[in-house]
Formats: sequence, structure tokens, C-alpha cells
Amino acid sequence: MLTKAPRGTYDILPEESRRWQYLENIIKEAAELYGYREIRTPIFEHTELFERGVGDSTDIVSKEMYTFTDKADRSLTLRPEGTACCVRALIEHNLYNGVLPVKWFYFGPMFRYDRPQKGRYRQFHQFGVEAFGSRSPYLDAEVIMLLVEILARTGLKEYDLHLNSVGCPICRESYRQELIKYIVPHQERLCNDCKVRYQNNPLRVLDCKQPECQKSIEGHPTLFDYLCPDCHEHYAQVKNYLQENQISFQHDDKLVRGLDYYTNTAFEVHIPGIGAQSAIGGGGRYDGLVEACGGPKLPGIGFAMGMERILLALEQAGINPSLVQNQIVFVVAMNEQYLSPAVKLVKQLRDAGISAEMDYNARSARAQMKHADKLNASLVVLLGEDEIEGGFVTIRNMSNKEQHQVGLAQAVEFINTLLASC
Repeated sequence: MLTKAPRGTYDILPEESRRWQYLENIIKEAAELYGYREIRTPIFEHTELFERGVGDSTDIVSKEMYTFTDKADRSLTLRPEGTACCVRALIEHNLYNGVLPVKWFYFGPMFRYDRPQKGRYRQFHQFGVEAFGSRSPYLDAEVIMLLVEILARTGLKEYDLHLNSVGCPICRESYRQELIKYIVPHQERLCNDCKVRYQNNPLRVLDCKQPECQKSIEGHPTLFDYLCPDCHEHYAQVKNYLQENQISFQHDDKLVRGLDYYTNTAFEVHIPGIGAQSAIGGGGRYDGLVEACGGPKLPGIGFAMGMERILLALEQAGINPSLVQNQIVFVVAMNEQYLSPAVKLVKQLRDAGISAEMDYNARSARAQMKHADKLNASLVVLLGEDEIEGGFVTIRNMSNKEQHQVGLAQAVEFINTLLASC
């Protein structure tokens, strides 16, 4: 149907958009407070970037990407996540040769061919941060504290921060072999996806949301028990820094995240009560990703939060974020012959930074007043025969119905003063 948005997409109408703007402003202020600066990357990239960066064994690459061939027979993909895009930008512009760490944040739509459900769409929106150039566990703690700071600023207090370490490629390989041995006797009870992937990427079985898979691997060995000394120490320091800064968390052995590029610290934030898709954000360290995408050996860490999920959580918590509405001044031309001075006055008001509207459909004065009321106009300015001949305007306060007559030359200044007291 041409008159309906494609499945898994939706329109953000003006009233709802104000909630988004409010949330975006909160996030932007918090990110900049922590020293992060905004980056804006293309909505589509070369497909190979995501195959190498996200991992071809992930559901994202194997099932969910929107991939197409352009007129030059190049394979391009609508971005399914933001980290790989930031890595590409870092490498392309040689920013790893400058001051480190490089600290970025981004907003934007992402695209995955997924089964739409509440809080989960095929075009969805993420906020994310990325920090490149330091392996310090202090930076891990900072990134997590920024996520917590954002939640605090939105008013969300009921959440669970899950934390784990997924180790490094060396210690993870030892664990991988042990996990495969444990899974083999139970493989027939796994879902079809896990039956295919457990040999190449058994950690994905831990991340599977199918209840039968989770039940079949109960008692599995934990990655924490296989961490090498360096990874164990890194994780211990991250936890210590969070505790020193009163950040509550819970260790979660099943938290492995869904993307191949994670190393060491992994974390997620869950909001109880918003349904099966309770995770509103998460991330971790990815020390091998820049090198895998063709850049130098440079560590990185970041996280992403689903904007739709946050707004859903705010709704469930009874928090209604909205920007303060602009005060609107509506100029009423009592007759068509007064349209020209009305347009001029609207222009003068806007030049003074005052939001002003008028009627363009030749409605009656009565209909214009009704329209001003629907727009929640603070003031209405009347321009009729008496006003034009007398060189003044009549200003009506829509909240208390008081009226003032002011000289046309003083109208803008008087309106500004009146709005300040509304």
C-alpha cells in the first residue's frame, strides 16, 4: 500500500518528535560533559565493512542486513549498527595519529530485517559513543558511568546494569573448546540456529533468547573461570572503579553480547517491565576491531542505546519527556484587505525571535480565533479597521482574556514583555 509505511517502520509525528528532541538534548549534554563530540556517518556503507567488522557468523550479517547493488555493481548495505561506521571514519581520516583517545557520539537510524514487535523495528534509532586509543580500565568505567548518567538525567531509576568479561582471543579460545564439549551432548535440544552456529561460535548459544536453548545448557562452564591473568585483572579493576563511584551492577555469566568484535568488558542495561526486549542499551570493549577493518592495532570501547526502547521505558515509568512549547503569537486579519499589514507584523515578530502564525485560508475572524486556540497561542493580535486607521493593534491574552491596545511601532516590544509574564 502506497499510503502506509513499510512494515517495521513508522512516522514520528510533530508532537512525538518533541519527546525525541527532549531526549536527544539530554543525551547530547551528558555526552559533551564527558568530552565526547558528535560524528555523523553515511546511512549506507560498503557491505564488506559490516562483514569484517560485525562478523559474518552473526545474525545481523547472515540474516538481517538490508543489502543492495548500486548501478556500478558495488554491494552496499544500510548500516545495521554504528560502531563499524565510526571505525571506518577513524581509519579513512587517519585520526588515530592525533590526540588519543578519540571520543565520539552519534545519533541516527539503523536498519535490520527483523521481526517487528513493541520497541523493535526494522528502521530503528540509536545513540552511541565510541572511544578509541586506550586500554585503560578507567575508560571502561567512564563509558559505563556515562550510560548511567544519561539514565539518571532522563529520570529512569529502576534498571539493572549487567557486567561481564568476554576475555581476549587467547583465553576465549580455551573456553570455546570447553563450551563446545559441553554443548555437544545437548545439541539436539538446541534451536535450529544454534545447531548451526555452536561449532563456529558457541558463545552465541549463550546469547540465544530461546528458552529451550537456555534450559539445555544449564550448568555450562563460565567464561569468567577461563580468563587469563591480564583479562582477570582488567575486569577486576573495572568493577573496582565502578564500586568506588557508587555504580551498582551485577555480574552476568551469560552476557556475551551479540557481535563478534567484543573483547574484555561487556555490559548491558535492562529495564524491568518493558517486555521480553528488556535491554535498552549495551556495549563493551573491542580491541581488535580497528585492525580487523584495515587500520592499526588500536583499542576501542563503546555502547549504543535504542532510542525507541528508552522512550518506551520512560512511558512505562510514567515519565513524559517533552520540550517546553514555544509561545505562539497569532495575528488575526479581520478582513482580507488587512492581510498585507498582518504579514508584515508576523515578519517583525519572527525577526525579534517570537514564534508567530497567521491564517492563509481566508477564514472568518471567528474561525481564526478558534484556530489560534487549537494552536495554544499565548497571545492573539487583532488587525481590523479601527486598528489600521488608528495606527495601533489590539492584543488579547488567551489565558486571562485581558486586552491591550498598543501603538503599532511599540507592538513587538510590548508583546515580548507580555510573553515574559505569561
